[in-house]
Amino acid sequence: MLSRVAESLYWISRYIERTDGMLRMLKINYASSQDAVAEFSWSPVIRIYCGSDNEHLEKIEYNSRTVLQYMVTDKNNPHSIINMITQVRENARSVQDHITKDVWQCLNEYYHTIKDPKLNNMLKKDDPISVLDILIKQGMLFYGTTEITMARNEGTSFMRLGKYLERGIQSVNILDVKFGSVDHNPDLLTNTSYWKHLLLSIGGYELYLRTYRQGFEAENVLAQVVLNNQFPRSVIYSLNQLIKYFDLLKSGGHINAGNLSFLIGRLQSKVKYSSIKGLKQGDLHLYLAEIKSELFGIGNAFNHNCFSLS
Repeated sequence: MLSRVAESLYWISRYIERTDGMLRMLKINYASSQDAVAEFSWSPVIRIYCGSDNEHLEKIEYNSRTVLQYMVTDKNNPHSIINMITQVRENARSVQDHITKDVWQCLNEYYHTIKDPKLNNMLKKDDPISVLDILIKQGMLFYGTTEITMARNEGTSFMRLGKYLERGIQSVNILDVKFGSVDHNPDLLTNTSYWKHLLLSIGGYELYLRTYRQGFEAENVLAQVVLNNQFPRSVIYSLNQLIKYFDLLKSGGHINAGNLSFLIGRLQSKVKYSSIKGLKQGDLHLYLAEIKSELFGIGNAFNHNCFSLS
């Protein structure tokens, strides 16, 4: 497979995974903002997906609908859903011979849905939850269509690598921002709604209720999102999947392994043998920053070893 084809497939999945995470986070936080007694700040969500060095964002962080428009349909925001789905469609167009017709139609439909001016008007005047649900379903349609129509070949493996690398980065980002907020407001540590909303935003609420009976505790939330092998958005699950699909590509001679095996294996071991109790006593922010740095290092190694000829 040409490196440019592999790169396009990889980034299609990374962008779709990122938009799915954003949409779910926006949906749960908008619902939370409607129930908030005090003024609701969107700063944590903005920091996760847009970074923190933006004066414009400071001006809009308390305006829910303005934030939603900025994150979903603003073409001037390079991190917006509309810009990422545009990139997805362009990547998909360039590799139509390597994806099924159903997958192409699914992504093309997603593009035209997000580009429809009615969507922005709905964000302004109607219930934003309905808009976010429409877009979340488009992402789920992509996942399902890919699962049942794509051949299990090297192209699919590159897509899965992009998906799980992005998912791991997002989970670490969310934990870092949420636990960072606790440092500034210790009362959040025992705030049931705070941890419930975090779990809802990453699809971990029901699993948490089945796993822990004593209520919402920060240490248990951390354990689930970092170390639970059964939780598909946990850091360790993402790393296990990275190793699985990387090994498939390596054994088939489809990838220039370089030092990727070492980088992924080292990070998997680091996370797998972490002690949540030890993390609580130590510097959690430093630990999460190290994981995120190593995930970015893995991404850079993919770019160098697998896509450098594109």
